Amino acid sequence: MTPIRSATAAVGLAAAVVVWSLVAHGQSADKTTAAFATFWDARTPAEAGRAVDTVLSTGIGYDEALKRLKTGRSYAAQKSGVVMLTNRTDDRVEHYYAVTVPASYDPSRRYQVRFQLHGGVMGRSTNQPRNSGDIGALAGAEQFYVIPYGWTDAPWWSEDQVLNMNAIVDTLKRTYNIDENRIVVSGVSDGATGAYYLAMRETTPFASFLPLNGFIMVLANVDTGIHDQLYPNNLRNKPFFVVNGGRDRLYPTAAVEPYVMHLKRAGVSIEYHPQPLGEHNTAWWPDLKDAFERFASEHPRDPSPARLTWETSNLKHNRAHWVVIDKLGSQKSDPRHLPDVNEFTPNDATVLPLFNHREAAGRVDLVRNGNAIEAITRGVAAFTLLISPDVFDLTQAIRVTSNGKVVFDGTVQPSAGTLMKWAARDNDRTMLYAAEIPITLAR
Repeated sequence: MTPIRSATAAVGLAAAVVVWSLVAHGQSADKTTAAFATFWDARTPAEAGRAVDTVLSTGIGYDEALKRLKTGRSYAAQKSGVVMLTNRTDDRVEHYYAVTVPASYDPSRRYQVRFQLHGGVMGRSTNQPRNSGDIGALAGAEQFYVIPYGWTDAPWWSEDQVLNMNAIVDTLKRTYNIDENRIVVSGVSDGATGAYYLAMRETTPFASFLPLNGFIMVLANVDTGIHDQLYPNNLRNKPFFVVNGGRDRLYPTAAVEPYVMHLKRAGVSIEYHPQPLGEHNTAWWPDLKDAFERFASEHPRDPSPARLTWETSNLKHNRAHWVVIDKLGSQKSDPRHLPDVNEFTPNDATVLPLFNHREAAGRVDLVRNGNAIEAITRGVAAFTLLISPDVFDLTQAIRVTSNGKVVFDGTVQPSAGTLMKWAARDNDRTMLYAAEIPITLAR
């Protein structure tokens, strides 16, 4: 073979390799895109979870998975106005709810959402919708308005309604371009009391809580039928906008205000707006609307807050953002006493608990400073930390102390599998986790 022919053959072989490589890369990209389309089209977190293996089977790397998850799904134009929807929660209860889609909805923009929980929940015997489903007189800024429906068998302070709120949030994010960090919960009367309940049970999806004409201590009444214990320490994770009226026949400021002030002193962030002439209605709304909407706008959710606290007596609601309590149990290193929002001291008198606790609970308080995490735990045998690439330097070691003892010190390897697992569960472009750090505490 002459040198010229040899060179020509070599060039031809190299070109063929390049073409084959480009074709293979294109086929791989198409396969990944198709797998992600199935993932994005899932109707529930469980369905998305079943699509994770298909995505991982494409051989996708961590960086590419992170890029796609941050970009998120594509959204289509949608009809504006009130849309009546239903869901069936995991406990097989059917729920109706109304969604108001903004008149100028643009699927390329992210929108704030306000949940508005109605009052008089114990006066409703069925799950059927009431009225037109629009926000009515309590309209404020341009946003999505969601009106769920509660009734005697499923009041706002029930496990079923927590499942319902989570299901609605997930469905909204799959259908509309929702700003995950601007989902707020408001409510009037029973709805306001329900907002306090939700904040103590399920804080992660929500930015803030805005109870109007409600009273947290209704939840301590045995007639509510609440069986699970409630922990007001959990209120410290999110800010509150609270309104009560001086002439309210049910929850006047004279009765409510000592508890609001106690919560503020104990570390709950509350913007309090007492209305001296206010009755058990929202006649004051025109005067407070701007302050209400300004509060919601100025308090977006931090998806990975540097400070967290979570307390529970069971593992049904065991998570706050990036901490998951895996196992309860006392430890030798447990502090004897922690500052406790549940300890109410009216007029500097004897300590009275806001809520009576029959069962032992577990609690984790976290403070993150760079790659250092300080945990104070009580009644917890194991917990998991979820590591966000947005707040941790994954090239450096992460150091975790619990009750003064180092329980982890090392680097973590970002994983496409971990990333996809939590993305399936959370359906959240802004709250993604590259790794998990499981912590087991020795007795």
